[in-house]
Amino acid sequence: MNLEDYNLKHIAIIMDGNGRWAEQRGLDRTAGHAAGEHSLSKVIDWALDNNLKWLTVYAFSTENWSRSKEEVDYLMFFNRDLLTRRREEFNEKGVRFFFIGDLKDKMIPDENKKLMKDTASLTRANKKLNLVFAFNYGSEKEIHNAAYNLARKHFTWLLTRKHVEEHFNDYLYLPQMPNPDLLIRTAGEKRLSNFLLLQLSYTELMFVEELWPDFNEENMKEAVKEFKNRTRKYGGI
Repeated sequence: MNLEDYNLKHIAIIMDGNGRWAEQRGLDRTAGHAAGEHSLSKVIDWALDNNLKWLTVYAFSTENWSRSKEEVDYLMFFNRDLLTRRREEFNEKGVRFFFIGDLKDKMIPDENKKLMKDTASLTRANKKLNLVFAFNYGSEKEIHNAAYNLARKHFTWLLTRKHVEEHFNDYLYLPQMPNPDLLIRTAGEKRLSNFLLLQLSYTELMFVEELWPDFNEENMKEAVKEFKNRTRKYGGI
């Protein structure tokens, strides 16, 4: 399957349901995050096999800091451990890593910051798949930062509406990232949770019942099938 034939270049995923998956099995919530790694690996391999150019996953939100210290600490360790174990493998497969979010936040361990920076640098020449981790990400904060930085850069002259319309996206976390064509959220939740609010303006939204650790390649195929059956009008008739 060549996803470019369907004008499907960018899929974004809200990986929801790890905690519920674990609780249903009488396990600690952290076990669900470990199980979710297998689904992420399957989806990345599926993306590579089907010529997807961009895949963005919601790894940790700015609101996730409100979870228990035990779970937050585990998520920091888990994301660090994932990159340590898998980045060489994905680098060999041609995956380029990007990280978007408030990556300078003092609450993020220095080890995580260094590993994200090193991983992005290591894989910067890869072109098979652009894999974006939204880490300590919140869309409202991204938009506020973009507005502030745009205004600060041009404070010496009148900032016109036309200039804002033409250049606002230049100040987002990853300006070269195309808007997603398809958003998938697992676990039956039907909300965006402060994820890519501006970029999802004309994205096809799909909400599936599977918990993230149960999500697999067949679910991706079904999502593509549904995407193919939709008509994208962009406000037209």
